[in-house]
Amino acid sequence: MWRVMETPLNCAEEQQPPPAFPASWSTVTPQESTPDRNDKGNVGFVLVHAGAGYHSESKAKEYKHVCKRACQRAVDRLKAGALAVDAVTAALVELEDSPFTNAGMGSNLNLSGEIECDASIMDGKSLRYGAVGAVSGINNPVLVANRLLSEAQKGKLSAGRIPPCFLVGRGAHDWAVNHGIPPCPSEKMATKFSLSAYKRNKHKMELAEKVDTGFNHHSKKRRQASETENGSGLLDTVGAIVVDREGNVAAAVSSGGLAMKHPGRVGQAAHHGCGCWAENTSTLNPYSTAVSTSGCGEHLIRTMLARECSSAMQCEDAHQALLEAMQNKFISSPFLASEDCVLGGVIVLRCCRCSDAQPSPDIQAILVEFLWSHTTESMCVGYMSAQDGKAKTHISRLPPGAVAGQSLAIEGGVCRLVNTPTTVD
Repeated sequence: MWRVMETPLNCAEEQQPPPAFPASWSTVTPQESTPDRNDKGNVGFVLVHAGAGYHSESKAKEYKHVCKRACQRAVDRLKAGALAVDAVTAALVELEDSPFTNAGMGSNLNLSGEIECDASIMDGKSLRYGAVGAVSGINNPVLVANRLLSEAQKGKLSAGRIPPCFLVGRGAHDWAVNHGIPPCPSEKMATKFSLSAYKRNKHKMELAEKVDTGFNHHSKKRRQASETENGSGLLDTVGAIVVDREGNVAAAVSSGGLAMKHPGRVGQAAHHGCGCWAENTSTLNPYSTAVSTSGCGEHLIRTMLARECSSAMQCEDAHQALLEAMQNKFISSPFLASEDCVLGGVIVLRCCRCSDAQPSPDIQAILVEFLWSHTTESMCVGYMSAQDGKAKTHISRLPPGAVAGQSLAIEGGVCRLVNTPTTVD
């Protein structure tokens, strides 16, 4: 049997945040879960996010609900014996299928009024990676990314050709269809919400073009005010990270990209080391780590935030490591020195076999530390162990008075998974 014991992370320094980087330290205290007497011994943990941006109170229920469903989908796969890559893919499919997220169904429309999606996935065990960028007509781009990863594991193609790990545009679409992934007309992927947002944004752009030619000074002030009010509301990217019963980790990310993006633009969700990262423990790394990011793609690409956070998590104090990574490698990154508003968010987990003495050599334990951090106004997350009855969800927000793009929030918890073998009479 597996049982789960969860405790909050140590946040002893929360009363004195560094003055140069206003931050919010808070702690989520999960409930202790009850073990399922009928489970098959499968175990794992999943953490998902529904984008870093702004989540209105009026839609909080919908965002939390989709995170719960995504967690449940991943846990169902883990209980069926699936490994981390399959479980994280299942979570992403659920997130992509929701009309409330900017991924797959309901994605932002680009300048041409079309939907182009990015997605990637990484397996911490093999370190393989698969990604698609600016792909149209595929409802679940993460399935293409996952298939690229699995096909690459089969070895070289005919005539010794190297199999692709990253495809874009029409080539990605055709490859997906040829490998059994059903196409979906782009117009069917748009929702009433995404279409109305496109019309509003197009109208704003037309007004802005008039302003830029000196047409109306007062309109310019109104446009700037509108951008301030609505700019942070453009949710970007969903993702998930998973650890399975063997301690393998995997990460995935999917996005419809920024609203009104240029056709062909590829965001961080498809870039290696920017959208997601997963790496099992090794002789060089004492911890297995998994990361999925969200926010302004250009900021995340230029800082390679996913890989930076993964590297930082090899330090002893996970909370402090993530805090310093977000401050030093993102907010104050020299690669973003010209930016006065740095927008992004991450979910992170790290795990290792517990080193404490066990009462029996047959009993194994995995310690999972999970965190999320964001510089945007809010970030919606959900998490669940394989023995939890239901997922827990939370909308993390910057504290009152904090400035989005200049401040950060960080929260998390600790989950100890203990494997108690079932005895047979």
